[in-house]
Parts: sequence; structure tokens; C-alpha cells
Amino acid sequence: MSIINVIRQMRDLLLRKVLYRRYDIAEGFHAGLRVRIWGRQKVVIGRNFYIGRDSFIEADVVIGNNVMFGNRVAIIGRYDHHYQKPGVPIRLAEQIRDPAYNWKGLGMVTVIEDDVWIGYGSTVLCGVNIGEGSIIGAGSLVTKDVEPYSIYAGVPARKVRSRFDDPLDLQTHLKLVQSKYYGKL
Repeated sequence: MSIINVIRQMRDLLLRKVLYRRYDIAEGFHAGLRVRIWGRQKVVIGRNFYIGRDSFIEADVVIGNNVMFGNRVAIIGRYDHHYQKPGVPIRLAEQIRDPAYNWKGLGMVTVIEDDVWIGYGSTVLCGVNIGEGSIIGAGSLVTKDVEPYSIYAGVPARKVRSRFDDPLDLQTHLKLVQSKYYGKL
């Protein structure tokens, strides 16, 4: 093992065990440079998670196993500022990070199931469920739930096609990875 790999593993362990210790992050975590992770109530990240440089998680989230984010991916809230408070400019309004915040967005959790790839520069709004095995194309804006084993792209993101061209290949894959969707898709 090279010295660079050892340093990388040590950095990832420090991030997981020190900087992000209040969150539930499993082994195999790797974060690129300038990554920020924050959730008001919950951040749960499964095994073998990769988050590319300059990416942000700024919402409550549950992420499955074997998920990867490209560079500059963002998971963000929909209602991070109380913009409907009469007489208060948005810049001065309560924010979801404030302990006294009591407006929309509380309790919204983004769920990203196992084996998902979110491409470069994509943004996912909180409260969305991205189904197992899905791919989000680069530069997409995900505002609604994503079907399992589908490819979504665009602004807003829409289904482009299924991940597998042959339904038999999909069923074989589901069986081999012991997916909860085996026999259902």
C-alpha cells in the first residue's frame, strides 16, 4: 500500500470519527476535498460511500450502501429560511440551522437507497427518495422521487430510461445483489 493511500485512509477515518462523529457513518467512507456534511436531526451513511470534492449534504439524509456522488453534488433543503414571515427580510429570517426554527421543512428526510450514482453538479432537494440502483445524470435537479434502477437527467430531472436494457439482466442483477426488489420489478 502506498503512502498516499495510507494518508487518504487516515484522513477519511478522522473525518468519520472526529469531524462527523455526531452522524452515523459506516466503514468505507471517502470524502474528496472541501466536502461539508450537516443535518439538523439525522445523517446516516451506509458502507462504501464516496462523496466527490466540493460536494455538500445540508439536509437530513439516509444514504444506503455502495453509493457514489460525483464532484459538486448537493443535497439541500427546500425551506431553509422562513421566507414568509411578514416584515422580515429573507436574509434576516430564521434559518433551519437555528434552534428556534419552527417552520416548513422540519422532519423532511432525503433517502438515497443502495447502489446509486449521482453525477457531477447535480442537486437533490430534501424529502426526495432515490430508488435503489438509480443513476442521476450530471447537472440534474432532482425535485421528485426517482424509480429504482432508472436513469434520470435534466432540470427538473425526468426518467430517461431504465438502467438495464434487458429485463432478464435486471432480474439477474437483483438476485445477485440480494435486492429487496427481486421479483418485484
